[in-house]
Amino acid sequence: MHATLPRLIATDFPALARGQLEVLQANITLTCNQSCFHCHVASSPKRKEAMSQETLELLLAMLDRNPSIHTLDVTGGAPELHPQFRWLVQEARKRDVKVIDRCNLTILCEPGQETTAEFLAENQVEVVASLPCYSAKNVDAQRGDGVFEASLKGLKQLNDLGYGKEGSGLQLNLVYNPLGPSLPPAQQELEAAYKQELYKHFGIHFNHLLTLANMPIQRFGSTLISRGEFETYMDLLKASFNHATLPGLMCLNTLSVDYLGQVHDCDFNQQLQLPLGDAQQAVHLQDLLDADLQGQPIRVADHCYGCTAGQGSSCGGALSQ
Repeated sequence: MHATLPRLIATDFPALARGQLEVLQANITLTCNQSCFHCHVASSPKRKEAMSQETLELLLAMLDRNPSIHTLDVTGGAPELHPQFRWLVQEARKRDVKVIDRCNLTILCEPGQETTAEFLAENQVEVVASLPCYSAKNVDAQRGDGVFEASLKGLKQLNDLGYGKEGSGLQLNLVYNPLGPSLPPAQQELEAAYKQELYKHFGIHFNHLLTLANMPIQRFGSTLISRGEFETYMDLLKASFNHATLPGLMCLNTLSVDYLGQVHDCDFNQQLQLPLGDAQQAVHLQDLLDADLQGQPIRVADHCYGCTAGQGSSCGGALSQ
């Protein structure tokens, strides 16, 4: 895989500083039942890295000592494959912290995961689920044969439990990202199309669609380099810079923790192994339990233009309409 960081590190991206810490995002495993072309984490069934019990307990200590954190955003890989996933969710919910599970949907159909959807509902976990299109052809092209059908089965499991239905209190949001080196279309219009098509053809309900741009890092960035398209895509991101997206960037209120307990400004910086802020070496969560990070600098590089292009991208979708 081609290294993308050397092409990104020199940047003219605007300086950013942290606001109040509100979201703790934890990548608890790189193991996944899928191996997707666009994956910025490079997860796959072959990856065995997983967060230790000691580090999981540090996440909870961080919640206990920082009451401004209202959300634990759990990701991977497929986070449900971590043997302590359910324990972590239950412990966070005991603290009245909102939990987000970034779910690929197909995991709900895997052996050993038969009760996962029910567990998520019982604990009122918000599900943010990847579904890059409402057609089988496009989804399978990006994620592998049969992924669309398995994703529908997962969605139907969640719908049967009340997810995505008005008045249930169970939030189900879908995530769209383009198939190639282009920007996502307008989020509101695409959400309307998703809702119409998924309900018309499959009877599927969901709450919102979140649109994300593909980041020029890891597998996707490496593929662009191989095809000679990396600079063209970067030019597109930079030419589409939208200053109005800056106040909504996720790095302003979020800390990203990797499976080793090392802390980064965002999930993308984590994958590039960029230390937190202006630190010269890795910073561990243990050293931040009582730290006040507000006003501290955020480490930026050229990939940050992926979050500010067009209507913008974040783990919560578009940043401007």
